[in-house]
Order: sequence, then structure tokens, then C-alpha cells
Amino acid sequence: MQRESGAKFPIAYGVSRKEAESLGAWWSEDRGGFVQPTEFLLGRRGIVLGAMYASGPVGRMSADEALYAIRSRERRRTAG
Repeated sequence: MQRESGAKFPIAYGVSRKEAESLGAWWSEDRGGFVQPTEFLLGRRGIVLGAMYASGPVGRMSADEALYAIRSRERRRTAG
């Protein structure tokens, strides 16, 4: 996956229920079972600045919300 995405950190995709439970992820029994996706806001050098998951499509971060969070963090960083 790293080669395909260009990411410099591990990305879990297509994990089993056992793997999801070992990660502490939330497994849903809906639609045949799947691990709920998690969104991460990463800073420079891959530092996790925030993470969120929702049990449905409502509550997930939109692109506009991600940009707002990034810009707010940048304003605080440059102001201090």
C-alpha cells in the first residue's frame, strides 16, 4: 500500500474483524460486517493532530471541515 499511496506510514485497508479488534477499532455488523473508517488529521512529519470516527456517514469530516481545522491550527501556530 505504501508504494501505491506514497504515504510514509502504515495504512490499514481490508482488515479482518480480529485485526480490527487488536487495533481497538469499532467493528460494525451491518452489511456483512466491516471496520468503521477513521479519519486522521496529520501534521508535518506525520504527527497525528486529531482523529475521528463515526458509526455512519453523519459526523464524518468533510473536506471543508478538514481545511478549516488545518487553517485554524496554522493561525494559532504563527500567532504564538
